[in-house]
Amino acid sequence: MTALGFLYPGHSGEDDYPRIEQLLGSDIRLPLVHTDIGEDAHREDALREMGSPRRLAAGVEELRLSGAEAVVWACTSGSFVYGWEGAHEQVRTLARTAGMPASSTSFGFVHAVRELGVHRVAIAATYPEDVAALFAAFLKAAGVEVVSVRSSGIVTAAEVGTWDADRVLALAREGDHPDAEAVLLPDTALHTVSHLQALESALSKPVLTANQVTVWEALRLADRRVNAPELGTLFTKEPIVQV
Repeated sequence: MTALGFLYPGHSGEDDYPRIEQLLGSDIRLPLVHTDIGEDAHREDALREMGSPRRLAAGVEELRLSGAEAVVWACTSGSFVYGWEGAHEQVRTLARTAGMPASSTSFGFVHAVRELGVHRVAIAATYPEDVAALFAAFLKAAGVEVVSVRSSGIVTAAEVGTWDADRVLALAREGDHPDAEAVLLPDTALHTVSHLQALESALSKPVLTANQVTVWEALRLADRRVNAPELGTLFTKEPIVQV
């Protein structure tokens, strides 16, 4: 049995995780601990506070007791808002505090893009324009070419968590770009797991979503690979061999 731990801010799209656990169909558990979200706002100062060391540390002991072998900070905006170097320091601090390998959703996107072997991506974000731009800058720092950024201007995770399948599909379509090899939807408050196959079918290209890549990143930390077509191309792709 492999247990992979997640620190998830507040309550919005966390029910994606039991869905993923069921779809993995193997000896993998995904214990999740909710962190204190503070102010629910996609605003730089609020996001930095949401991802502060003290807020993340508060949930670590519960994850240890769950038997987790690795931990992922299941928040994209609360990690990339620190910038490339700051996000690295965030997960290094989390790893030291937890005593286990650690990462975040933002790095999950970077590693997933590399896994797929794509170079040009489009961002379809629920965030306000300035926050979406910070995610684009984070990806560019990782060497990913961002060909377009679509911002929806939504301020709170609570509102994002109410979006249905039609609205998620509309966001992905609006955010797609002819030059993009993949489309990224970077908000863990957004319910996407039940829609991954429909999204990829509609866009005819890989779609990476926040909760999907968060779990994939935890599996990567634990050196586990699981084939699960319902979770999209990322969970069926043969690994890229680095030479």
